[in-house]
Amino acid sequence: MAGQSNKPGFDLSGCTTALITPFRNGRLDTAGLRANVRFQLSNGISGLLVAGSTGEAASLTRDEWDRAVSTVVSEVKARVRVVVGAGTNSTQKSVAAVRRAKKLGGDAALVVAPYYVRPTQEGLYRHFRTIAEAVDIPIVVYNIPGRTAVNIAPATVERMVRACSNIVAVKEASGNVDNTTELCVRCGDRLTVLSGDDSLTLPILAAGGRGVVSVVSNIVPTDVESMLAAHFASQTARATAMHQELYPLVKALFVETNPIPVKAAMSMLGMAAGEPRLPLTPLSASGRKVVRRALRNHGLKPRR
Repeated sequence: MAGQSNKPGFDLSGCTTALITPFRNGRLDTAGLRANVRFQLSNGISGLLVAGSTGEAASLTRDEWDRAVSTVVSEVKARVRVVVGAGTNSTQKSVAAVRRAKKLGGDAALVVAPYYVRPTQEGLYRHFRTIAEAVDIPIVVYNIPGRTAVNIAPATVERMVRACSNIVAVKEASGNVDNTTELCVRCGDRLTVLSGDDSLTLPILAAGGRGVVSVVSNIVPTDVESMLAAHFASQTARATAMHQELYPLVKALFVETNPIPVKAAMSMLGMAAGEPRLPLTPLSASGRKVVRRALRNHGLKPRR
């Protein structure tokens, strides 16, 4: 099979936090990023994603991208998996980014569907296969039609998985739980399906998913990991109760475009975040009220 993985049996189950990228005075805050990673590690997170859309990867310079990835890798010290956001809308640029992610110490690469260009299903298949054949690092396919304007069909993912052993997972953020069911039916244990929507994590787990790439876990990693653990222990009522407790906080963190609300929430909690970069803007006054209320209702104590 093409693109043999260098990490056989690589496990992506559990919660992978989609880290925000903290800024201070408009610059990458590496000290703050290290502090956020330590917070995640001390709260038992299973993995970390750096330079994803929550990490404002599109607004990072090449040097900042390198430093963000290197900072997370060096702070983690191989204690949990580190996934690196490395997808672009160019196949060759994506190959280069994935190679760079491995060189900097990433354990896997998250590769988003090519945005703006709207390829056909055949184009998607060839894009991901070309990347997978060019590298020897596990690939997580990222399906998020709301940002890319194209949906990766389950049949296309099945073709990828059959052709490339290092395509090991899909971050499913289409909002359609049927996609998860069909992916699991088509691909079985050859593919790990991860929720890409915090509000749908439990439904996706029930449909056969095995984890989540989470935004809300930037502030409550233990809550998310505990919900997953309850589900996998067949404690259905407990998992459902935890899902319902998390739900208002999750919805508040998406009251405006991600990662605007979660960065505001982290700042309210005294965590390193800073404001997002343009074209994203700071959270509106009305949005701040929604987020502050949700934090308090969840038992957290926003400073301001």
